[in-house]
Amino acid sequence: MKVERLSIPEVILVMPPRFGDNRGFFSETYNVESMGEAGIDLPFVQDNQSLSRPKGVVRGLHCQLAPYEQGKLVRVTRGAIWDVAVDARMGSPTYGKWVGAELSADNWSQLWIPPGFLHGFVTLEENTEVQYKCTSLYSKASERAVIWNCPELKIDWPVSETDAILSDKDKIAPHFAESRSWFSYEK
Repeated sequence: MKVERLSIPEVILVMPPRFGDNRGFFSETYNVESMGEAGIDLPFVQDNQSLSRPKGVVRGLHCQLAPYEQGKLVRVTRGAIWDVAVDARMGSPTYGKWVGAELSADNWSQLWIPPGFLHGFVTLEENTEVQYKCTSLYSKASERAVIWNCPELKIDWPVSETDAILSDKDKIAPHFAESRSWFSYEK
């Protein structure tokens, strides 16, 4: 497994190998020992999957507050996304910074987004399926969101504001300034 730390070093791009032949392929997409060696050592307690039919669906920027803050290991099994993580840990040297990576069924990459980060993505192809492992259970009372196109964050999304397709909830999410007390940085 190849591992690449992005410009925010806690966010990790994981590239599991695929072994193929004329029948198809095999890939070990998760191994607790390999992930631990890569620095992804929290237990996963919930798996989620989404299907976005049109291209341009934006989901996020989402997170959950303590005690249900979530780390996520995200992968795409059909289609492609531009996946984004935003450091929301007040006091962090990378607070308010973002990193992004293209995840697709073709490149087979996964993105580790630790607790304390906002997460969102936009679909780059129709009928895109995203699967992600979470380190905490879903809690409606703990869920929070920041507007995807917040000018303070300056995320370089590969979709225009007029072409982005959002849920009603994500359309009215607050700006990043509202998140200042959500997480704190611990060395």
